Amino acid sequence: LLLREIKPKHIQDYYTYELTVRGVSANTVIHRHANIRKALQHAFKLGLIDTNPADRIERPKKEKFVGSAYEEDELNRLFEVVKGDPIELGVILGAFYGLRRSEAVGLKWDAIDFKKKTITIRHTVTQATIDGKSKIIQKDRTKTKASYRSLPLVPPFEEVLYRLKAEQELNRKLCGRSYCRQYTDYIYVNEIGELVKPGYITQHFPLVLEKNGMRKIRFHDLRHSCASLLYANGVSLKEIQEWLGHSDISTTSNIYTHLNFASKVASANAILGVYPSK
Repeated sequence: LLLREIKPKHIQDYYTYELTVRGVSANTVIHRHANIRKALQHAFKLGLIDTNPADRIERPKKEKFVGSAYEEDELNRLFEVVKGDPIELGVILGAFYGLRRSEAVGLKWDAIDFKKKTITIRHTVTQATIDGKSKIIQKDRTKTKASYRSLPLVPPFEEVLYRLKAEQELNRKLCGRSYCRQYTDYIYVNEIGELVKPGYITQHFPLVLEKNGMRKIRFHDLRHSCASLLYANGVSLKEIQEWLGHSDISTTSNIYTHLNFASKVASANAILGVYPSK
């Protein structure tokens, strides 16, 4: 099939096949459609085709995402099993503070104020493939203006930070000139001073869960778990929005208003109180 021979029906049939036969999600098809349309639009601008066939496609509706969340007892166990593991810091930042992966890896020592007991989220680290090579992208800014936020430094996490600081200082002495000096201002580094890559967290997290027989969730679901726990304990949506760094409260409302089962039981008991008994 030549470029000029591509018709809207060809693209539509491809999407239908992916959705119904291969079982690909609607969101994946939407993402592919964006890439296909962009490529065909470029061909149109170059005069290789007369029209963009992707413009006449009916793409599937975006699926509303419902994140999976750990209950309080599951989080307590998770905190125990990750102690001493390279992913421990990521789990604490994701589950307690609700940090995004990029925010956890991007956390720097200058973001911690041990005197005022605050942690400021203002740096991010992401990973992208550029020219076929994986690149680390460091930014001294957050995803959105609202993502820039200060949170209280709680004693358990403060202890973890002091331990990590001591370990880094010891590793610098032990490794000498072999220690990587490029990321000394970052908290999330390995034994030789290299920055822990965002992809490592995504890949290593499910292995830790499987090894310890824990329910499978994604690392990003720790953020949902944090929000769910806050909501279940009476924290308002506005406060959760500020804690998580959402720019729009509708994002918080749409994603995190699913109650955990304990909250549903409490609601049922409240209704039961007015239900006539026999």
